[in-house]
Amino acid sequence: MFATYGDRIHFVYREYPLPNHQNARAAAEAGQCANEQGKFWPYHDRLFANQQRLTVPDLKEHAVALGLDAARFNACVDSHKYASVIYADIRIGNDAGVNGTPAFFINGRMISGAQPFEAFKKIIDEELQRK
Repeated sequence: MFATYGDRIHFVYREYPLPNHQNARAAAEAGQCANEQGKFWPYHDRLFANQQRLTVPDLKEHAVALGLDAARFNACVDSHKYASVIYADIRIGNDAGVNGTPAFFINGRMISGAQPFEAFKKIIDEELQRK
């Protein structure tokens, strides 16, 4: 996206752990703990590449594999420091009509589910023309 649009677009990521996924909330909280150490995206990508390994011990192992400060990361995860942030993101998603993942909004226009680049490009181009 950024290779095509550069600074003409702004990307905001929100958590929306699905309630039927028993490890989703812990993984979302762990992502925020990784973010404290500047490793949100590498951590995010690692979790998505290892979706069968998302228990709390697994989440901690992933952090170590990425070179995060394990003591700091583990304390963050164990304290549920970001639980209220995750809950707020869920409320925002619910209020916006999100009921699954992934969900994207481009100037309030929702794209639901995994979509090809062309679906995003069409809406982004329309929105940039309206600007």
